[in-house]
Amino acid sequence: MTEFDQDLPVEVAAALERGQKIEAIKLLRELRGIGLKEAKDVVDGYVPARRAGGVSVVQSGGHGGIFWLLGLVVLGVAVAWLFGAF
Repeated sequence: MTEFDQDLPVEVAAALERGQKIEAIKLLRELRGIGLKEAKDVVDGYVPARRAGGVSVVQSGGHGGIFWLLGLVVLGVAVAWLFGAF
């Protein structure tokens, strides 16, 4: 591991959170002026550490589908009421 493991630029960490590993390597090389192998090693070392700790900016799952379904039901009831079905 290198000294860059603990302090990645925000842009690099964001690219990793989006799953864009190659973009993260490119950004790290650009921002730190390091070689390809060193940047790849830093990114490879950083990704498992972040996943193992359970820390992620991107959340999977959630209740978005439930809210859409509830909204459609409310809209359907409102339309039915408006046209006198109730």
